[in-house]
Amino acid sequence: MRKFIRRGKTDSQHPAKPGLADRRNPAKHLTPSFMNQPSSVGVLGLGIIGSRVAENLRQAGHTVSVWSHTARNVPGALPSPQAVAGAAQVIQIFVRDSEALLQAMHDMQPALTHEHVILNHATVSKAATLEAAALCAASGAAFLDAPFTGSKMAAQNGKLVYYIGGSTEVLERVRPILEASSTKILPLGETGDAMVLKIVTNLVTAITVKALSEAAAITHSQGIPLANLLTALENNANYSGLIGMKLPTIISGNFDAHFSLRNMLKDADFARELAAQGGLAAPALECTAEAMRQGVSQGKGDLDFSVIGQIES
Repeated sequence: MRKFIRRGKTDSQHPAKPGLADRRNPAKHLTPSFMNQPSSVGVLGLGIIGSRVAENLRQAGHTVSVWSHTARNVPGALPSPQAVAGAAQVIQIFVRDSEALLQAMHDMQPALTHEHVILNHATVSKAATLEAAALCAASGAAFLDAPFTGSKMAAQNGKLVYYIGGSTEVLERVRPILEASSTKILPLGETGDAMVLKIVTNLVTAITVKALSEAAAITHSQGIPLANLLTALENNANYSGLIGMKLPTIISGNFDAHFSLRNMLKDADFARELAAQGGLAAPALECTAEAMRQGVSQGKGDLDFSVIGQIES
């Protein structure tokens, strides 16, 4: 007599729920669809950079949902970060500081699933970066530490450079979305590493502009046209793209913000925290931070950070 074995339903008929191991590796759940075609993307924070990234995403064919702390009448605007997380699986965050990042993360958390990827582009503390990553992990969502270099025109022209800390697998899943606003995407280590590198590169930028400011002030005091200083620097080994952008700003006195003094001071204070954690003295950083702090106290915080080189007539 032939025996028949009754087979159970296949895994495809009863898909397993993600277990603990799955939550530890949320990248394995990400569908590859948004690697090859336009997808829904959320942008939190519509300041100088976020607003331009959102527009680049729209031009690339993505459906973009947005939220900003300051209400804005723009396409795709939603009332909260949680609403954005309900509309999009990939969320790019461009809020102002650590507190704003963590507030947005807590607001989104009930809506996050293993299908979400959260990319934090805001320059925040390393501690806040790790806390945001932990909040994502608790919900099964993937997280990338993804600060950028580049200011207003770089964002507008899709020429940001992203520093990436975190899973290379997650990065490859969202690479087409990052490419909509960038020319380079640089994997630089684990979660938190990219943020540290962003903070210390901004330290170099701030100190360079402080030195440039002092050079301009001395040149002006000696009755030498600042245009001559620019010519001299253009033919000197220390010339850089930063000098080429900021010295003309100091000469013209037009300090419309490309990167605000308030935000550069915030980043300098993060660098000061890191130096203190390492028991390190950072006198050039301290001097520069104090100059920026004075500028903010004088009501210049929303101007470009090169305003520390303003020549008083």
